[in-house]
Amino acid sequence: MSYTNFTLDIDNDGVALVTWDMPDRSMNVFTEEAMLELNAIVDKVASDASIKGAVITSGKDTFSGGADITMLQKMLSKFAADKAKDLDKATKVLFDNAGYMTGLFRKLETSGKPWVSAINGTCMGGAFELSLACHGRVAADSDKVKMALPEVKIGIFPGAGGTQRVPRLTDQQQALQMLTSGQTLSPQKAKSMGLIHEIAEPTKLVETAKAMIKNGLKPVAPWDEKGFKLPGGPVYSVAGANLWPPAIAILRRETYGNYPAAAAILKCVYEGLLVPFDTGLRIEQRYFTEIMQTREAAAMIRSLFVSLQELNKGARRPAGVPETKFKKIGVLGAGFMGAGIAYVTAKAGIPVVLLDRDMDAAAKGKAHSDSLISDQVRTGRAKPEDKDRLLSLITPTADYADLTGCDLVVEAVFEDSDVKKDATEKAEAVLKPTAVFASNTSTIPITSLAKNSARPKNFIGIHFFSPVDKMMLVEIILGKKTGDKALATAIDFVRAIKKTPIIVNDTRGFYVNRCVLRYMSEAYKMLIEGVPAPMIENAAKAAGMPVGPLALTDETAIDLAQKIMKQTMRDLGDKAVDPKQMTLINTLVDTHGRFGRKNGKGFYDYPQKPAKKKLWPGLKDLYPQLAPERVDYEELKRRLLVTIALEAARVMEEGIVTDPREADVGSILAFGFAPFTGGVLSYIDGIGAKKFVKIAKGLQKKYGAEFKAPKLLLDMAEKGETFYQRFDPYARSEAKKAA
Repeated sequence: MSYTNFTLDIDNDGVALVTWDMPDRSMNVFTEEAMLELNAIVDKVASDASIKGAVITSGKDTFSGGADITMLQKMLSKFAADKAKDLDKATKVLFDNAGYMTGLFRKLETSGKPWVSAINGTCMGGAFELSLACHGRVAADSDKVKMALPEVKIGIFPGAGGTQRVPRLTDQQQALQMLTSGQTLSPQKAKSMGLIHEIAEPTKLVETAKAMIKNGLKPVAPWDEKGFKLPGGPVYSVAGANLWPPAIAILRRETYGNYPAAAAILKCVYEGLLVPFDTGLRIEQRYFTEIMQTREAAAMIRSLFVSLQELNKGARRPAGVPETKFKKIGVLGAGFMGAGIAYVTAKAGIPVVLLDRDMDAAAKGKAHSDSLISDQVRTGRAKPEDKDRLLSLITPTADYADLTGCDLVVEAVFEDSDVKKDATEKAEAVLKPTAVFASNTSTIPITSLAKNSARPKNFIGIHFFSPVDKMMLVEIILGKKTGDKALATAIDFVRAIKKTPIIVNDTRGFYVNRCVLRYMSEAYKMLIEGVPAPMIENAAKAAGMPVGPLALTDETAIDLAQKIMKQTMRDLGDKAVDPKQMTLINTLVDTHGRFGRKNGKGFYDYPQKPAKKKLWPGLKDLYPQLAPERVDYEELKRRLLVTIALEAARVMEEGIVTDPREADVGSILAFGFAPFTGGVLSYIDGIGAKKFVKIAKGLQKKYGAEFKAPKLLLDMAEKGETFYQRFDPYARSEAKKAA
């Protein structure tokens, strides 16, 4: 039999080499076709007496990314379509489909022939579960080899035996930590946990794997042997009694019950370890079927996997514009943002010229990169040669002539229109006509800045978030005259530095800052109402936000919030800012000198490490405090999420963001909007526009006009529409193809 996705070669010793190499894909993934082929290969190996065992490896640089998540989406779509007709039957079909991979791996494991997984690169999800079902596991000694079961990060969990095999190979504490966090393992870490058997030189990987079979590897999993004992002892033991109650409490503390898949992992492991292995697999399959039906799984799969991948691959890139291969990039301004942009550019292997007013300032900017990469070398995340290579790509300068030959220049100078005008004119004087000029402004409209340019078609905004090396989102801002060439180049750059681009039309605050400022503003209102500060911060985290709004204000700086408020009043009038909120911020900055984390005093106090930050006790003296029992805690949570979601809906109504994928992914990557919801618009869609509008009206009646639902939402509520129906991103793509 011939195979499309695999090759099967049998050596003179009777060891079969199964090489996974899917055509027309950069990475192997489990599709229906691939699983059917692997099933046939397992049968072939098991039934052919001349085959002593099999080694499975990859013909690509990576081993496999796991299951094709779009396959899971199809399963969910079929379930959604069928459940209205017959819920029990639809659930049974979902259960059976969810168990196919489990059955395939168990078939391999009990085939009577030894199998060894030779892991040559990234091995994720279902691919690692396949490896765990093999009787031997060998990983190449390479930085490229990373193993993980990361499914919890997209709202599901390892449902092909992962929750049963991992805690039978390593102790339960390490197993739970790995499974509930999606932790990535190096070969050394995986070996120390007992998840792989050997680490081999990359050139000897297959040879080492074959040797395991030739040396008599038993074709039996440990749990199928008589007398098998769990590493670390059974669930009902002293060790178990010390592990499980805290584990449940820690999960609750970390997730606030917002992530059903994480809770299901604990149930699968706990229940599965009390029963025989095959019963444990059945338990896992049952919970997996249950989790697949949750709103959280559907939303997270769509936003954090499918949409994220589509945007990372350039879904919004203009068609027909040749891709830019960057030979040289300029960065104007070597301050914290400019230095960060230079670092990520050099890290991507692109030569970068870092320009500032004098060589000392430019060199200081390069030193930032030195500090970042040196820290990685010190902690073993990079090698000394990586540092040398990166720093060699950064050229500090004070001479605009050094920008000659740049394909793209990113301006990150002081946030002043005159300073930016000067930088634009000096740079364009030496740039080639086809070069693109981008501004990293966070407050000044791009259309306004483009007036300083002799070629506004090639002028665009590329808005990074701080710190640049850690934040994965970049807003690409279109001015009124920005052309497709500039947009395509900007997207190519953002993809080259391995960040996620979203496209935003020009407006004050763009997209992300508009939403974030609403989040902070609502917290200020709560403080003024007398809500105790700890309740505000805890409500935000319980609602799913990674950082409370007061802590976030400290991070971005309270005096910056003051400047933004004052500028808003100058531009839009005194009524544009709540005077009570202005007074609060003025009191903190002007009266108490509390600027935020940067001076160790903000809404929080920041003592020297290792002491942790704590809320400033003086906050409770600023306004009369409500008794905690008089505060509706659930309403606090709702207010914080709804105010952000309403602003996102306004942004869509105004045409600032036009693709719901970008609104959702952007909200999660930029400020961590409750990831379990799938993002701001998925949050509204999950509640339903009609119900959401009702909630908003209730909040508007109690707390004011900022909760007024825009006409777009009212119309959607009346028509029963979702954002993904109203602004279907795929319909637009199909229309482009047809044109």
